[in-house]
Formats: sequence, structure tokens, C-alpha cells
Amino acid sequence: MATRDALARAEEVHLDLVEVAPKAKPPVCRIMDFGKYRYEQQKRDKEARKKQKVITIKEVKLRPNIEQHDFNVKTKNALRFINDGNKVKVTIMFRGRELSHPELGRDLLLKVADALSEYVVVERAPKLEGRNMIMILTPKQIKGGN
Repeated sequence: MATRDALARAEEVHLDLVEVAPKAKPPVCRIMDFGKYRYEQQKRDKEARKKQKVITIKEVKLRPNIEQHDFNVKTKNALRFINDGNKVKVTIMFRGRELSHPELGRDLLLKVADALSEYVVVERAPKLEGRNMIMILTPKQIKGGN
């Protein structure tokens, strides 16, 4: 139908001619109340935003020569963050001469990943960045669950 004919028909019934699918060949238009259409669209967008889960990155900081109890507390905190659906950035901070033994930090990060292996996937392997060694863990997707 020609555009002017469609506009004339929409004016007859006191409604608007709304382009619904502009990328289609030919573009698809519909005669409707534009205010009502826009309101419904905003309502749908708001519902979609409500259902989205925002994933944040939580950080757990360790030192290369951490005691076992402190290590357990830090892994428990990381597990809590993972269960909340967040990514976890595990950082090992080196000071002074500790930097000459980066393998200690790498071993510790792998130990954290191993302790949480049931719940996480290593998104980014341990990597030295300046005086810190960083590893990023993401929650595993459980089949049939989340």
C-alpha cells in the first residue's frame, strides 16, 4: 500500500501510522495509537532489564606466604562470591624480594582454583602484572539449574 494511502486511512480512524519493522522489504507499518505502543514498549524494556543479572568482579587478595587458616578463610569468601553469581579476581601481592619467586604465587593461585574446582572455571590463568599475580574465576553453569 502506498504511504499516503496508509496515512489517509490512519487519519480517518484518528490513529497513527507506526513503522513496526523498518528493516523489512518493504517496511512494515501498522495503524495504532503511538502513545500506547510506546508505553507498552517501555514496559517490556523495563521487565527485560529487571530480569538481567549484573555480574560484578569481586576481589580476594592473598600474600605468597599465607597461613593455612587464612587461606581457608579467603577461599570461603571467594566461594561465597561465586555462589552469589559473581566473578572472582584472585590477586597475590608480592613485596620486596618475594617477587624473585613468582612460582610460589602461581602455585598458590592454582591451589585456590583446585580448592574451588567444583564450582568455578578459570577464565584467566595466573599472570604476573607488575607486583601482583592475577587469576580470574567464573562460576560454572550447572546443567538444569541456573
